[in-house]
Amino acid sequence: MHTDPLLKPRRGRPPRPRVEDVDTRELLLRAGLETLTEKGFATAGIDEILARVRVPKGSFYHYFPSKEAFGLALIEHYANYFAYKLDSHFGNEALVPLARLDAFVADAVAGMERYDFKRGCLIGNLGQEMNGLPESFRERLTEVFSDWEGRTAACLDAAKAQGQLAPGADTAQLACAFWIGWEGAVLRAKLERSAQPLHTFARFFAAGLPRA
Repeated sequence: MHTDPLLKPRRGRPPRPRVEDVDTRELLLRAGLETLTEKGFATAGIDEILARVRVPKGSFYHYFPSKEAFGLALIEHYANYFAYKLDSHFGNEALVPLARLDAFVADAVAGMERYDFKRGCLIGNLGQEMNGLPESFRERLTEVFSDWEGRTAACLDAAKAQGQLAPGADTAQLACAFWIGWEGAVLRAKLERSAQPLHTFARFFAAGLPRA
């Protein structure tokens, strides 16, 4: 492509892309995740989310007929993102299986530290306020936790196959216990703005594993 040598690039930050140049639905989901990992669904207003990305309200309702539909889309979006994250750690054959679990914990700690512990887990946040949410959320949130437990159990099964865990270890129950405890640790880390609850839980979970 021919470029006029007299046209010099402008200094400073590149111009911010216009909303119409970006997938508006993706922008809304991204803004929603940023907002809802910091605060509750009930207290987060649509106007606040729209203001983050400068999208008119009419565009929001073009993609999402209601706040409930938006919430369900956010759950799906976050579940897909997090499943990919879990697979990237639990499927890392460069590490032995239990080290893969350690790597996930380290990554999650780094993520919370990056945002000064203001952001947590969307699924856990929504679960904590379930009594005030649409009933349609309950089944989907339960399914997401079950999916995460299944991926974690598969990692623990690999640990058992490699002799890191006892042959009789109930990996399904261990995976369930991990996520129950981990979500509580994330809540406590947000409360204290400290990684210590995450490290404490991870250490005690690892110590309680039935070793071979």
